[in-house]
Amino acid sequence: MKRPLSDLQIIDTTAMVSGPLATMQLADQGAEVIKIERPYTGDYTRLAANRRGGFSANFLNNNRNKRSLALDLKQAEGLSILKRLAASADVFVQNFRPGVAERMGIGEASIRETAPDIIYASISGFGETGPYAAKPVYDPLIQSLSSLASIQGGGDSERPRLVRTILPDKLTGYIAAQAITAALFARERGAPGQHVRVSMLDAAIEFLWHSDMNSQTFIGDEFSQAEAASFIDLIYETTTSYISVAVQNDTEWQALTDALEAPELASDPRFATFADRQANVNARLSETQERLVANSAEYWLDRLTAYGVPCAPVLTRRQLIEHPQIQANGVVEQYEHEHAGSLRQARPASHFSAMDDPPRGGAPELGADTSSVLTEHGFTYAEIQDLLAAGTVAEPDRTDD
Repeated sequence: MKRPLSDLQIIDTTAMVSGPLATMQLADQGAEVIKIERPYTGDYTRLAANRRGGFSANFLNNNRNKRSLALDLKQAEGLSILKRLAASADVFVQNFRPGVAERMGIGEASIRETAPDIIYASISGFGETGPYAAKPVYDPLIQSLSSLASIQGGGDSERPRLVRTILPDKLTGYIAAQAITAALFARERGAPGQHVRVSMLDAAIEFLWHSDMNSQTFIGDEFSQAEAASFIDLIYETTTSYISVAVQNDTEWQALTDALEAPELASDPRFATFADRQANVNARLSETQERLVANSAEYWLDRLTAYGVPCAPVLTRRQLIEHPQIQANGVVEQYEHEHAGSLRQARPASHFSAMDDPPRGGAPELGADTSSVLTEHGFTYAEIQDLLAAGTVAEPDRTDD
C-alpha cells in the first residue's frame, strides 16, 4: 500500500523523544525507518517505567512502524556497516550533543563519503554554537531559557511554572519531520542533499512568538508582558466539574452575557469593546466565574452551546478516551502488539485523501530486524553470524520464550 513517503529509507540514530518522534512521523507516512540502537541496551526510553511484555509505553509511543538494527558504533566494523546502509538511504538523522556525532565518525562529512546526496538532519538542544551548545539539555531547561516557564507563570513578576508536558521536545520532533520532508522535496526539484538543523531552543522560541511575544514585537515600544497577561486561566469551576469558555469578538461576548442572563456585563463600559475586554481581562474573567459557579457543568455546556458560545468540558486522560467527539474523530486506536499486548495509541493527525491509512506496526524489539536489514544490504548469512559472534550487531534474546 503506497503512502506519501513510500520508497524512502531513513537511517535513524536518535534516542529519547525529539528525534524518535520526528522519525516516527515519517514512518507513519510510509518511509522505511531503520532505527540504529546500541546492542543489549538500545534507546534509553526502552528502560522507562510503565512496562509490559518488555516494552515501556514511552518507547512504544515514539517508535512505531520502525525497524530495529542493534549495531555497535564503537567498533570500526559497526561504523563501516552504518556507512554501507547510508549509501542507499535518503535521510540520516542524529540528535547527539553538538560535536559527538563527529567524534563518533558519523558526522555529516563522514556520512557523505558514501552518501553524497543524502539529507543529513541534526537535532540539538540549545543549538550548535554559543555558550550553551555543549551543555546537557532536557525539556525543563528549554522551557526556562525560552521564556515559556515565565509565560506559563502568567507574567514577568510571577513565579515561573513549567508546562506539564515536554512541549519543546515534542514540538522539535514535528518541526524536524516537516523540515526533512521539505529538504526531500527540494532535492526532488534539483537541490543537493542538505544538512537540516533544528534545535529545541529555536523551535520553542519560534512557537512562542506567534502569540506570546507581542509585547516584544515593536522595537522601541517593548513592555513588560505582565501588563498584558491575565493570571486567570480560561478554566471555570461549576457545581460538578470544570469547563472552559472562550469568547473573542463582540458577537460571542453578547451571546455569553445573554446565556449568563447578565445584561449588566453587556452594558459595563469596561467590556464595551474587544480592546476594553483585553485591558480588563481579570475583571471580565472573575465576573464570568462568579456566575458559572452557580450551576453544573452539564447545564452550562448545554446552555452556552445553545447560545453559540464557544465552550468545552475539561476532560481527564481517561474521560478523553470515552468522549463522543474523540470517538467520532477516530483519533484513539487500538491494536495488538506481538509482545506488549493490546495497545491504545493516537493515530497520526493528518489524513491523505488518495491513500488509505495502513495498519499500524508496533515498535520493534531491540535488534528485531538486524539480520533482515543486513541481508537486504548484501551481507551473507556467514557474515552476519560472524558479526553476531563479535558483538558488532545483536538480535533479540529469546532464550526465555
